[in-house]
Amino acid sequence: MPLGLRGKKKDKSKETFKLVESEAAAPVPAAAAAPAASASRLQFHTQLAHGSPTGRVEGFDSARELYAKIAEAFRIDPAEIMFCTLNTHKADMDKLLGAQIGLEDFIFAHIKGQRKEVEILKTDDVLGLTITDNGTGCAFIKRIKEGSLMDQTKMICVGDHIETINGKNVSDCRHYEVAKMLKDLEKGQMFKLELIEPMKAFEKLEPRSKGGTLPEAKISRGRETLRLRTKGPATVEEMPTEVEEKAIKKVDELLETYMGIRDIELAATMVEAGRDKKNPDEFAVALDETLGDFAFPDEFVFDVWGAIGDAKQGRL
Repeated sequence: MPLGLRGKKKDKSKETFKLVESEAAAPVPAAAAAPAASASRLQFHTQLAHGSPTGRVEGFDSARELYAKIAEAFRIDPAEIMFCTLNTHKADMDKLLGAQIGLEDFIFAHIKGQRKEVEILKTDDVLGLTITDNGTGCAFIKRIKEGSLMDQTKMICVGDHIETINGKNVSDCRHYEVAKMLKDLEKGQMFKLELIEPMKAFEKLEPRSKGGTLPEAKISRGRETLRLRTKGPATVEEMPTEVEEKAIKKVDELLETYMGIRDIELAATMVEAGRDKKNPDEFAVALDETLGDFAFPDEFVFDVWGAIGDAKQGRL
């Protein structure tokens, strides 16, 4: 809708501002483009991050379908998969699988391990957590701010899935819902979290003296990626240009400023939506068509439009 009609949607745009950041692993993407190649025929190698034979997966269009394919390959329940990393078996939050997979990427699936409970006295308004999710109903901790309340609680670790908050099961909640629940916890009160940590990776197991070794993962990345989509088929697309990468970084910073979230995939989708638009009103309409579930304030839309223009003009 045109910018002048967006004001009534502003109130909920800052629900998670600054207390608990949240990041989406796979946001609602733009309308499907014509595939450059047959995505359904692409095969990817995969392993369970804590150790397994190598499997192959193909014929998926979304993160949910990918997790189902991985679960089928290893005969596990899809709900056991917490998140996937690309080209490393470590729980490296900078290597999380999002909406794009390089055509030579190797997928490692991290599955649920030990459960644990922790009680915390909320002594600060800011908990110091960044929450993300895997797009299939598993919200987990992506970052813990150094020196924060949660950083002082050593049982809580990056990669932990938040299963319950004060006994309420949040396993099927999105990242922004979990972030709001944590934000709304009353200061000065005790609260309890039930967490599930990912099963430990290779280096934390006993040395593998028998049974051979697992192959090295491919780490090279081509200029083409498989773009997973919530609606419609996956498509093979070119990697973002240098200009687009600068715009995406700036939009990601604006998301934190205005909405209290960091979400590089959402930022990429917004830059894509503005690629061929001529003015802010056209851009606002494109955002509503692409990301109608989000309530973006007018000021934010103008600043994002400005960031895209600055990138195109070489000012970033």
